[in-house]
Amino acid sequence: MNRDPLAPVNTDAARLELLETQLAALYEVSTVLSRSLDLSQTLREVLRVLHERGRLCNGLVSLLEEESGELMISALYNEEDADPFEPVRYRPGEGVIGRILEKNQPWILPRVGDEPRFLDRLNLYRPELPFIGVPIRIGEGSAVGVFAAQPPVADGLLEERARFLEMVANLIGQAIRLARGVAAEQAALREERDKLRREVKGVHGFDSIIGHTQPMRIVFDQVRQVAKWTTTVLIRGESGTGKELIANAIHYNSPRARAPFVKLNCAALPDNLLESELFGHEKGSFTGAVAMRKGRFEQADGGTLFLDEIGEITPAFQAKLLRVLQEGEFERVGGGRTLKVDVRIIAATNRDLESEVRAGEFREDLYYRLNVMPIRMPALRERIEDVPDLARFLITKVARMQGRDLSITDSALRILMRHDWPGNVRELENCMERAAVMSADGTIDRSVIELTGLDVSAWDGRSTSAGSGTLVGAGAEADSGPQSPMESVPKVDLDDPDLDERERVIAALEEAGWVQAKAARLLNMTPRQIAYRIQTLNIKVRQF
Repeated sequence: MNRDPLAPVNTDAARLELLETQLAALYEVSTVLSRSLDLSQTLREVLRVLHERGRLCNGLVSLLEEESGELMISALYNEEDADPFEPVRYRPGEGVIGRILEKNQPWILPRVGDEPRFLDRLNLYRPELPFIGVPIRIGEGSAVGVFAAQPPVADGLLEERARFLEMVANLIGQAIRLARGVAAEQAALREERDKLRREVKGVHGFDSIIGHTQPMRIVFDQVRQVAKWTTTVLIRGESGTGKELIANAIHYNSPRARAPFVKLNCAALPDNLLESELFGHEKGSFTGAVAMRKGRFEQADGGTLFLDEIGEITPAFQAKLLRVLQEGEFERVGGGRTLKVDVRIIAATNRDLESEVRAGEFREDLYYRLNVMPIRMPALRERIEDVPDLARFLITKVARMQGRDLSITDSALRILMRHDWPGNVRELENCMERAAVMSADGTIDRSVIELTGLDVSAWDGRSTSAGSGTLVGAGAEADSGPQSPMESVPKVDLDDPDLDERERVIAALEEAGWVQAKAARLLNMTPRQIAYRIQTLNIKVRQF
């Protein structure tokens, strides 16, 4: 027989029964709050538990919006209508809910119908029953929301029910603090991720690649076109010409820029380790394989895999690699399950693959599979005009590493432009780092360059415009047209005190087009005097 909900009951037995019910409900509420960081879903589940186990109906949680300063109902449980509810807002001080927030104190209504400030915008609450609302606090501060519910009976135990609501509100406050902390951390991580993506895009963008010469302009055009697609790319060029930087530029300017960019130097590993690195291995497949490990192909799924020094792999491994490139399928070492991946391949080599194909040392089918879009990186000696910009960029890079200001003089740049650079940009970078170390005051001039071990005696008066070229560092874009050497290095001031006699004579000869009589006039010498200087200073005269 059901008891009348309005019949007063205030016995010790009823109080004890209520407390036992509340204790069980409190345990279940704490369990619910620890399950998920989805605050809206968690709050609704808490209200369901209170309805079914805690003898509290039509529970609601309204939270303060920081932007508007208003209370917004965030969760509601109504047994009769589980569908999403219409958004309801309260201003601080508005109605019973707004008043609880403003005063930051619980409010017990013995009978809803007797309180004119009770708005019931949700049209849920029975006017003949009580209503209890308590503030939700985070710590000891002001209220951040309101937790309210209606007891199903008017049994005279409102104080006990109100204390129970306050305990639940404290737990809800802790859950809100945790959820907001996690949300703030996630927002910070997203911001950091986006910042890093912008930085990576800037580092590997076209604006960050140095090159004004015609061969470099060709490379830029090729990279721009091939970056749009998933075509396999083979980057050719001597060691130290910047092949990896071009691979970076292709990936980070492609539709796969947000996906992984995985690199592997094929020359660094023997076949057995190379297979494990590329394809992964299963647990126990060989000694030391204590766990399953994904290979580079799996790691790069959806993105790009850069295989440097591809010409170094053995013919035996070439066959295994060919299958993956053709079918996109492979098995981990020690495994029998076939895996499929979607990976773009960018390979690089400094070897003459055509000769190796003819000699039978490199598979012809693999060669054609890799050589779909070849990009040739010119040597630095083919793009001498880029040396000043590259040197300035490298000096700036070293200055950041050393934490001081560094500069390089025009006389030092002219010496650098007369070196053949067999080691390409890598050699130039080492030279600049040595020069920075040898410079006591931060100025890198001709004398400092001599201390680096660069063969200055090889400076034979060769024209700075010899060659045009290729290599990558970071700096200017290649759309502005080829530069002359005089655009890269300012015109020589023949009265510059930093110039020694040999350098001054060569600079005058270059400005005069290697006409000795004209060079003599520039130096206020006679033709005989300049001829003597050329002989004694061991200057090789350029013939036209």
